[in-house]
This record gives sequence, C-alpha cells and structure tokens, in this order.
Amino acid sequence: MQHLPNMITMLRMAFVPLLILLLKDHRYLDALWVFIMAGVSDGLDGYIAKRFGLVTQLGAILDPLADKVLLVSAYVMLALLALVPFWLVLVVAFRDLLIVGGYLVYTSLYGPVVMRPSRVSKFNTFTQIVLVVFVLTERAFTFHIAHAQGVLVFAVLMTTIASGAHYLWAWGIVREVEAGHVERR
Repeated sequence: MQHLPNMITMLRMAFVPLLILLLKDHRYLDALWVFIMAGVSDGLDGYIAKRFGLVTQLGAILDPLADKVLLVSAYVMLALLALVPFWLVLVVAFRDLLIVGGYLVYTSLYGPVVMRPSRVSKFNTFTQIVLVVFVLTERAFTFHIAHAQGVLVFAVLMTTIASGAHYLWAWGIVREVEAGHVERR
C-alpha cells in the first residue's frame, strides 16, 4: 500500500507515449480519454498519499515531473498537428525549463528547498489543461466555438508568463533580499 501513490504516478507517465501515438493518428476522442484518465490519476495519487500518510520524497519529485511530461508532450503534439501555436509550446516549455533550472541553481547555492506550487502556478496548470481538453474535445466532436481557443491561448500565455515571473521573484529577488537582511544582522 505504501507505494500505491507512486505506482499511480508511474502509470500516468506510461499514459504519455499512448497519448502521443493517439494524437499522431488523429484519434482525438481516444486521446481525450487518455488525457482525462491521466488527470484523474493525478488527483487520485495525491489524495491517497495525503489521506493515508504515504507522501514520499520520491513522490514529491515524480508527481510534478509526470504532470510536466504529460502537459509538455500534449502541447508539442498539438503544435506538430498545428492545433496550437508553436510559439505557445516554446513559452510553456521555457517556463518549465526556467523552473527546473532555477530549482537546480537555488539548491546548489542555498541548499535544499521545499517545492510547493504557488497559486499562480496552479492556475497556470489549470489553464494549460483546459486548453488541451478544449482542443481535443473540439476535434473529437467536430465543433468549433469562434474565438474560444484564442482566448484560452491568451490565458495560457499570460498565466505562464505570470507563473514564471513569480518563480523568478520568489527564488531570485526575495532570496537576495532575505540574504541581505541576514548578512546585515
């Protein structure tokens, strides 16, 4: 039982190649279901880990990694299929690289840090998920809502920029200010 949340997280990672293949073959309804199952598994592993006290350091690393791999893979495939703008994929992926790089720099300079997603970051992830679900739903059920995707693309862009800026602020500027206060005492 103690490894169940991490096993569910690994299952979510296993969904990624399937999602990629389904998108490659334009099987949008199947891809939508796989994406939804991955989302449900994300909620389930977190619930089980917290509810039964099964939170592990490995899980704390694997869970956000699985989320990023799933979302970035979905965005890359949707861009390759010309369903979302390629530049949006660059922004989304660069933000994730910025966070990972910032984490590595921060931990090398200051030591271990507990990673907790900010509200801005959570909202960014939500908008990214909504865009993927919208695009897949639109393709799967062959309907089109004028300007809806454009609004969602703009929301993803703005929340991605805001989230990346927030992490820069929290890790860079705030840490430097805190370090300056400590040194002056």
